[in-house]
Amino acid sequence: MKKTIISAVLMVITTTAALAQKFAFVDTEYILANIPEYKQAQAELDKTSVNWQKEIEAKYAEIDKLYKAYQAEQILLTEDMKKKREAEIVGKEKEVKDLQKQHFGVDGDLFKKRQELVKPIQDKVYNAVKEIAQKQTFAVIFDKSSELTMLYTNPKYDKSEEVLESMGYKGGTKKDEVKSTNKK
Repeated sequence: MKKTIISAVLMVITTTAALAQKFAFVDTEYILANIPEYKQAQAELDKTSVNWQKEIEAKYAEIDKLYKAYQAEQILLTEDMKKKREAEIVGKEKEVKDLQKQHFGVDGDLFKKRQELVKPIQDKVYNAVKEIAQKQTFAVIFDKSSELTMLYTNPKYDKSEEVLESMGYKGGTKKDEVKSTNKK
């Protein structure tokens, strides 16, 4: 009898504790779209990326010219000269591929630049979310914009505006506009 009563009390306490958990969500795409520094950082990253891409394309165009010139003159060249030209072309191709890897590789310049410009902003967002979670005693705050699938979200639990306000920003870009521009 005592065991049954203790088990029932434990089940009630466990159920009550589980129901007392508070959850909320934020939309980081929306938050970042309303932070001017993030927009500036993205614009700078895009500009840098385009410039590096143009540089690489110019080098590939130069290699293409060398190759076409080599093909046109190949009949007139000695075997030694052919090998020299081929080595030059292959060397330039390797240089361009190395440059491409240096700029756009996994730990390349673009990644480092992104870390330098965007990471501090993301850290500010994280700290604001953490502060709101601690103040309002949320057990979990989900990110609606990530791969986590949310079939339904009640807008009253959306803390995105609060995150922006706690960081000193004002929302304004409508969430639907943010979603449509990010999907393009």
